Amino acid sequence: MVNVKALCEPEVGNCQANVIMGTGSVSSPLLVFPQPGPETSLMTGAPVDDEDATVNKIALELCTFTLAVALGAVLLLPFSIISNEVLLSLPRNYYIQWLNGSLIHGLWNLVFLFSNLSLIFLMPFAYFFTESEGFAGSRKGVLGRVYETVVMLMLLTLLVLGMVWVALAIVDNNKASRESLYDFWEYYLPYLYSCISFLGVLLLLVCTPLGLARMFSVTGKLLVKPRLLEDLEEQLYCSAFEEAALTRRICNPTSCWLPLDMELLHRQVLALQTQRVLLEKRRKASAWQRNLGYPLAMLCLLVLTGLSVLIVAIHILELLIDEAAMPRGMQGASLGQVSFSKLGSFGAVIQVVLIFYLMVSSVVGFYSSPLFRSLRPRWHDTTMTQIIGNCVCLLVLSSALPVFSRTLGLTRFDLLGDFGRFNWLGNFYIVFLYNAAFAGLTTLCLVKTFTAAVRAELIRAFGLDRLPLPVSGFPRASRKTQHQ
Repeated sequence: MVNVKALCEPEVGNCQANVIMGTGSVSSPLLVFPQPGPETSLMTGAPVDDEDATVNKIALELCTFTLAVALGAVLLLPFSIISNEVLLSLPRNYYIQWLNGSLIHGLWNLVFLFSNLSLIFLMPFAYFFTESEGFAGSRKGVLGRVYETVVMLMLLTLLVLGMVWVALAIVDNNKASRESLYDFWEYYLPYLYSCISFLGVLLLLVCTPLGLARMFSVTGKLLVKPRLLEDLEEQLYCSAFEEAALTRRICNPTSCWLPLDMELLHRQVLALQTQRVLLEKRRKASAWQRNLGYPLAMLCLLVLTGLSVLIVAIHILELLIDEAAMPRGMQGASLGQVSFSKLGSFGAVIQVVLIFYLMVSSVVGFYSSPLFRSLRPRWHDTTMTQIIGNCVCLLVLSSALPVFSRTLGLTRFDLLGDFGRFNWLGNFYIVFLYNAAFAGLTTLCLVKTFTAAVRAELIRAFGLDRLPLPVSGFPRASRKTQHQ
């Protein structure tokens, strides 16, 4: 008789390594920022030498690793939920014996470790490395930059360590807590990551409701709307008319007595040509895509958003009644024993879809907010500092996603490893106010977005936008266009 457990246990470590390496290989193509070439710099776009190219290449590799960790953090909770349902459905299958609690627990610990490593060491190192020039009087080169970066990183570590020590002394005036601060690995890093995760959860609280409201407008721009809501023929006519007018001004610059900026006019013509090509593609869309795709997409977004708010509202009531609804950590990953959803496998699939949907919405809301709009990456126009800032923000958002999902009650899967050791997770008032704030902000954003969008679409559908009347709620730019 072959001992299946003895055969599978030595492969758990190999499975963890394979999953982590696979995550890194998948996330490397996701780095959509421009790659450093031998002739241009990611910092200024000016010609650079081999030293700057090497520095940019090392910084981009660190950013790629950080994005791989962020992708692993996003997939962590969905993979755990699906693994539990697979073990429930096929408990004695020989081919899934490698999928066990120790593997899942190890993945959670690895993601926590690499998140700490990326946020506290790798990303600060990449930033200081790109900004460094070497110490004065030292030999120029990559090694001199490394020395300066290491010194700056050590000073930053001492500064953060001192600030955390002072904060702990103020919050908890206990000798044991101050002595435990010297245990850097067991107490300091988890506490620091707990603060970063709390900031990430607060950032998700602000960005996710905004993103849920923005998802409707973003989807509307990507899909072809029905003819009742969009007149492509009129848009094509206006675009062709503006392009012809600008082309005539470029061909006859002497006809205008004002000085013309020819470069600006050429850019406007190119933008109008691109817009006209996109409008032509949208006009050639099939009737099924036009009349069925847009309503179905809007309906799916509405159902997912409403379901998210409903689950959070139910979780608020459960917090008032049952203490077991509080988020907590689980030391041993006992998978395959009980389903974490009352609807079984179907409920688990809904949980996974909602987690991914809220993550995408949070990213959309993050880049739509006025505070972080300047960080939005642009094709061939993104500096190295912006790339590092994007990687840090995406890692903070993704690493806080498991805590965010469990705090809102989107899943019953308890947090594993150090993710469940955050002190603020046991505070009833913080968890309750967080759920209430999320439900209130999401409802407010949706009501405001839908009332404004429906008002504007009805005005366009009935042709009231063509009347020279001060219609409230209609976009100001369109009224200016009509007057012109």
